[in-house]
Amino acid sequence: MSAMNRMLKTGLTCVSSISLFFFTLSLSVQAEPLQIWISSFQDKVYYESMVKLYREKVDSDFEAQIKAYGFREMPDKLTVAIKTGVNPPDIVQLDEVLFGTYLAGEVPFVELSDRIKKVNLDKDILPQRLKLFAYKGKTYGLPQSLSAIVLYYRTDLFEKFHLAPWQINTWASFVRKGRELAAEGQAMIALDPTYFGILLRQKGSDLFDESGKIFPNEKAAVETLKWLHELHRDQIGILPERASIFDPVFFNSTVAYGEILCVMGADWYGLDMLQQFTPDLKGKWGVMPLPAWVDENGNPGPRTSTFAGQGLLIYHKSKRVEDSWKFMEFVITDPDANAKRFLDGNSFPAYQPAWKDERLMKSFPFFNNQPLGKILAELAPQLPEVVMHPKRPEAVFLFQESFFSSLMYGQMTPREVISEMKKQLGRH
Repeated sequence: MSAMNRMLKTGLTCVSSISLFFFTLSLSVQAEPLQIWISSFQDKVYYESMVKLYREKVDSDFEAQIKAYGFREMPDKLTVAIKTGVNPPDIVQLDEVLFGTYLAGEVPFVELSDRIKKVNLDKDILPQRLKLFAYKGKTYGLPQSLSAIVLYYRTDLFEKFHLAPWQINTWASFVRKGRELAAEGQAMIALDPTYFGILLRQKGSDLFDESGKIFPNEKAAVETLKWLHELHRDQIGILPERASIFDPVFFNSTVAYGEILCVMGADWYGLDMLQQFTPDLKGKWGVMPLPAWVDENGNPGPRTSTFAGQGLLIYHKSKRVEDSWKFMEFVITDPDANAKRFLDGNSFPAYQPAWKDERLMKSFPFFNNQPLGKILAELAPQLPEVVMHPKRPEAVFLFQESFFSSLMYGQMTPREVISEMKKQLGRH
């Protein structure tokens, strides 16, 4: 064999070996399941069903491992994975409240703006919700829920006290009726720290503005806190045990004993928590838009607001970015995926084409046969935006853990609360 032939044969063998190596490596990467971290144990079942549905409709070889962590546990787990680089997720589900935690330095998620535009999700997802996982003009996540706030009310107790939803279509009329009920020893509503941000956004303001200023409309912030304090002072609103409407104890005590007539909550609050923790009250919950704030000219404002909601993001060092994106896009856009999320008691989708699905618009037996989906879709255009900021999570939890009780019991005035929060948030 000539030297040239030997060199050629050796070269071909090397090329074949290298090709085989990369082919084998490719197979091993493809065979490894996509790692999906979910911040809700209830959602784990849903995403396992989504993996199955994706196999049936898109890729029969698709594999994913779903890991569920608690709402407050997720940031700790994710931070450790990011810092150590040990077994990080490909896709992570985060609540928008916690998203701000990752905005102070390099954002550890894939920027999705181009992908979103390519498949028209910039038009199909309600714009206010798409901005939820965006910062400085870059979008990092896809929102799962509309998270429109409504007033859930007890139809049986409304009937008992001769009250109708149309009688409380403004917050002023809500207070008037609340005082009448308080005189009879009946509270109108349970109060929660989340109501501060919810009501502030309904007024057209927020905790931060686009420039990063905290409490950009300080007057509105003070007035909102004063209003909440007065609800408690006048016994129109009461504090549930452990001061949270999200604690299971609240449903087993305050709600079960009929101590309140209504509670404010997002779509997911009614679909998930009310159904899960008050099954005996099926058909006795009604849904109505929030009462409106009325301006100085007598004009009523929006009848809804927003708080929280999960989104899907891709870790920026994932080796499976395209696979992750395809699965996320499927979950957000597939008709069956959206219907299942709603009908199985998760949330109402922010993906607007899904609202044409009759399955989402039918009467809902749990809510006195009202068309919950239709009510939410009609309120959607009024939904306010949430301004993202690295200190937003700190602001939310600071008020909840350090100032809410002091405000309610009159230990601090509304202006003192705002002043102290600005001072503490400005230190870091």
